[in-house]
Amino acid sequence: MSPSPARVIGIAVGTLAILAVGVYGPAMLLGPLPAVTVRVDEAQAAAAEPAAVVLPDDGASAVALVGESGEAALVASFADDEPAPIGGAAKLVTALVTVDSLPLEEDTSGPDIRIGAADYSAYLKYQAEGSRALRVSPGETWSERDVLRALVLASSNNHADTLATWSFGSVENYVREANGWLEEQGFATLRIADATGLSGENVGTAAELARLAALVLADPTLGPMFLAGDGPLAADDRRIPDVIAHLGSDGIRAMSRSYTDEAALSFVFTSEVEVGDETRRIVGAMTGVDDYETLDPAVLAAVESMQAASAPIEIIAAGAPYGEVEAAWGERARLVASTARTDAAFGAAPDDATVAVEAFSTAAAGRQVGTVTVRLGERDVSSALELDAAIRDPGPVWRLTHPGELIGAFLDGNA
Repeated sequence: MSPSPARVIGIAVGTLAILAVGVYGPAMLLGPLPAVTVRVDEAQAAAAEPAAVVLPDDGASAVALVGESGEAALVASFADDEPAPIGGAAKLVTALVTVDSLPLEEDTSGPDIRIGAADYSAYLKYQAEGSRALRVSPGETWSERDVLRALVLASSNNHADTLATWSFGSVENYVREANGWLEEQGFATLRIADATGLSGENVGTAAELARLAALVLADPTLGPMFLAGDGPLAADDRRIPDVIAHLGSDGIRAMSRSYTDEAALSFVFTSEVEVGDETRRIVGAMTGVDDYETLDPAVLAAVESMQAASAPIEIIAAGAPYGEVEAAWGERARLVASTARTDAAFGAAPDDATVAVEAFSTAAAGRQVGTVTVRLGERDVSSALELDAAIRDPGPVWRLTHPGELIGAFLDGNA
């Protein structure tokens, strides 16, 4: 006997009901929830304004922070878009290129350099011109280290020519090698026309001179000549006058100081600033300055403002909100910085924050769900982001009545 139509319909309905209870219910009650929606507020930044680094209105200038490996991180520059004559700062290139080609071992004087007739003639020529020159006599010998000290500390023009000729065969050969070395080191504007800096064709920017100063300080031969005190170093036989010294009583160590008609006053220097419990070295350069009445207060203002700019400011405040998350069922929580972050601004204003949040559906209050990062000059300052409230499971009623959201979450998770 065949079942009646009514019975067939009843069986079908019953089967669907059983399937609904046995399949739909567990699927909805146990399935994944949709991820929260994230809304970001990236305009949060430090409340404090960083102190500005003060540079002069005359000429071109730059200051940089010296890194642990001797690199220079530019902090500020002024009127430094185009290369200009650099004066005696070219002697720092002469010194670096020489020790790169003919390095000295620590605590040794290096090879002897014999003073010939050409060296003596150069001394007489520069002396007659009124350019810096340090006396030499034909037939005497100078060690490589002493010639380097005469070059950088006495700014001796005849010793610059002597060193370039001894190292590379001629000043012309030196100029070719020096410019090749500068290109290899990534200097875009710094170019050399002689060993002394007297030519107006020795050009560069103040920012690249600051970088050059950092390389000099990092060099094991040249760095101690500026940082080891006033007396001669071990293995130095001669008392070389420190002609370039300037503003030493103010904590400034001059590395190059010169005047030429083309470059006017050119000054490269180093000093130190206190950053929290740490002492950091800075380097700076000023070119095209008319007189010392302008230069001296400008250098002091630059160093003093670097010290002020080194004071840490609060970049990220603990508990500061950087957006919120909202669940599909209506629960919300703010994204707040879990830890305060401070750093020395060195005149850089904090950029808007960048927020990254991991995907999640539910989480307890206080859970770290992402990071906030603020760009400060050349550095990134970051803190973890946590929830200020819980995002809880919505419960069975919501799950059973929102199949579309749950099926979408399932498909998203298996995409």
